[in-house]
Amino acid sequence: MTRGIEALKFVAASNGVTVAEVGEFLKVHRTVAYRLLNALADAALVYRGADGKIRGSFGLSELAVAAYSSVRSAATKHLQEASNDLGAAIALIILEESTARAVLVVSPRSGSYHVAFSEGSTHPLDRGAAGHAISSLLPHDSSAHPEVLAAASRGYTKTYGEVEPLMYGFAVPLQLPHGGPAACLNVIATRSDIEDDAVARLQRAAQDILAELG
Repeated sequence: MTRGIEALKFVAASNGVTVAEVGEFLKVHRTVAYRLLNALADAALVYRGADGKIRGSFGLSELAVAAYSSVRSAATKHLQEASNDLGAAIALIILEESTARAVLVVSPRSGSYHVAFSEGSTHPLDRGAAGHAISSLLPHDSSAHPEVLAAASRGYTKTYGEVEPLMYGFAVPLQLPHGGPAACLNVIATRSDIEDDAVARLQRAAQDILAELG
């Protein structure tokens, strides 16, 4: 099991690896690596691409989302209420190694047009309101992105077109308690004039989530 986990981490951290590279990393014979990867593929955790390289599959996203079940449980009600109020999808995004991962996404029940997220999706920390909000909770200096620095004074970040073209992003930093990771609540919108309402509602939801988590 340990080897399988190490193999999975190795594949997930790459842009594609060969069976031989996995074997070399694990210091095992190629046939052992092949069997491990086949078992991971059967569980939909990895797949072999057309180029013959092994990459992470959709099952990884499902595992990542499931890993935060207690946080998701505490946040769902509050995010749903905020989403309904704003008429926009809201995501709980958590620091995972060097990326920002959406572990919970809720959409408004009104059926109005909104920009959707995908649970399990990731993007770099150096782009987008969510990445900057999470980065503001991590050690940084005066050379950090202006939005990272601004988050400390105004309590939120805002961007335009950094992740999704022509879209505005607003995010409120959220440090999860009990040694939990840095996180944020994030909304993406087509208009900038919702900034005040969106930020106030996200901040309220963040406070409610922290109270729920104790």
